[in-house]
Amino acid sequence: MYPFKEDKSKIQNDSDIEEIIDESIESETEPGKKYGKSSLYKDAWKRLVRNKLAMIGLAIVIIMAVIALLSPFITPYDPNERMKEVSQKGPSYEHWFGTDILGRDIFSRVIYGTRISMLVGVVAVAISLAIGLFLGALSGFFGGVSDAVIMRIADIFFAFPYILGAIVIMTVLGPGVLNVFIAIGILGWASVARLFRSSILSIKEKEYIEAARALGASNARIILKHILPNSFAPIIVYSTMNVGTAIIVEAALSFLGLGVQPPTPSWGKMLSESMSYINTAPWLMFFPGLAILITVLGFVLLGDGLRDAFDPRLKR
Repeated sequence: MYPFKEDKSKIQNDSDIEEIIDESIESETEPGKKYGKSSLYKDAWKRLVRNKLAMIGLAIVIIMAVIALLSPFITPYDPNERMKEVSQKGPSYEHWFGTDILGRDIFSRVIYGTRISMLVGVVAVAISLAIGLFLGALSGFFGGVSDAVIMRIADIFFAFPYILGAIVIMTVLGPGVLNVFIAIGILGWASVARLFRSSILSIKEKEYIEAARALGASNARIILKHILPNSFAPIIVYSTMNVGTAIIVEAALSFLGLGVQPPTPSWGKMLSESMSYINTAPWLMFFPGLAILITVLGFVLLGDGLRDAFDPRLKR
């Protein structure tokens, strides 16, 4: 009845205990193996592929990532090169997106701006995940005082509007790319913590968790090996959609002069610099704004598709 009884005499160290835990959990889930994690992700991928809008979003995200990586090889000009003879010229064969008041090529600056926006989105969300997963695990798994304190702190963060909170933090820390990472990353942890806490509360009383605990598995092992993998789906969806939010917040901070500083190309800063020329040189605002719109739309479409793909109610 219990597959590990026969091997009781062979238990000599922690590695033997870990093998027994794995074997017992595998035997517990063996009858429904086809409905396990691998099946979940395979079914989710199949549903995602059938979602045309999600595939459009995925294509946009991939294209933007490739542009960010290959921007030095794509741009025809240095993004900070000043060509006074072609200052504030409209789109042409030589300058596809035109030039700004200083004679800098807008196409090259938009391409290089992709690197900043994608980097901020990914790094800021990674910081939010690191903080949120750790505090969410403390809150959900141990409960008690730690749960009450962490959730009340999360409520305080939820009370602040995202943009306003970012402005306050950047005012304290000062402008710069590194501080943008910190500001956006700190503001996003509360949602991750609450999401992970909910997953832990729904999973930690399951039979296989109790079996692992009875066989001596540490709390860290239970969280990392048995709870976290079963919480990946909502975390993936949240992370994907939050990258788009981080890109918008970075653009807003740069627009206000609190984010990325010149001469580094940033879509938000380009929008800010073009405000005075919106009537005489509309292309200065149009192309950076279009880049923000397309990139954020890609992450939103992909996030919506992932949410629908991981929704078990859509299984047939």
